[in-house]
Amino acid sequence: MLQILRRATGLSAALGMYGDAYEAALAHSERVRKMKVLLPVAAGVISAAFIAVAIVRAYLPDDVSIASATIENGMIVMERPAIAGRNGDGISYSMTATRALQDIANPNMITLENVKAAVPMREDVIARVTAAGGIFDRGTDKLQMTHPFDVDLSNGVTAHFQSAFLDIHSGTMETSDRVSIQSDKSSIVAQSLKITDKGRNITFAGQVLVNVDPVAIRNKDN
Repeated sequence: MLQILRRATGLSAALGMYGDAYEAALAHSERVRKMKVLLPVAAGVISAAFIAVAIVRAYLPDDVSIASATIENGMIVMERPAIAGRNGDGISYSMTATRALQDIANPNMITLENVKAAVPMREDVIARVTAAGGIFDRGTDKLQMTHPFDVDLSNGVTAHFQSAFLDIHSGTMETSDRVSIQSDKSSIVAQSLKITDKGRNITFAGQVLVNVDPVAIRNKDN
């Protein structure tokens, strides 16, 4: 009888162990499925940010219209700079700012204030970037987003950043501040974020919270 109880106890423990492993595997599989749904969304948003910054690099301050310009404290202050045009596919883009400040001693350094940009990601999706401010170094192709900024896509995807550092040349972006990305059926919040290869590789760190509508997962599987 004692031997039977021992066998039963051992079997129960074994089943419990394998059951826990099975549940863990299911949970991991579910997380992977959720990330497969959400990560392309995040990549699209980050790519939009790179596109917007590329426009800043290409057109400020050479081909920009301004309301007025003055020199203050060693800076060329351009009031209400704006650019507008069409890309190679004939889709319109635009960017405005309250002010653009160019350092006379180091003309590669440009400070932008209250930036609003609308740039095409593809024919049917427009990215709108709203930023309180940033500092761009044309010499090194690096942009320091010193204030919160948002990226809103016309397909309903939005991203909220507190700050970010972008290296245009290497195609990297990183922030140690909270990041929030939402779509109509999914969202992700992380304490920090690192992007490499212009949005193709995304690493979320810290406390990462992912929410996905089960309908989105079922649609992905079909």
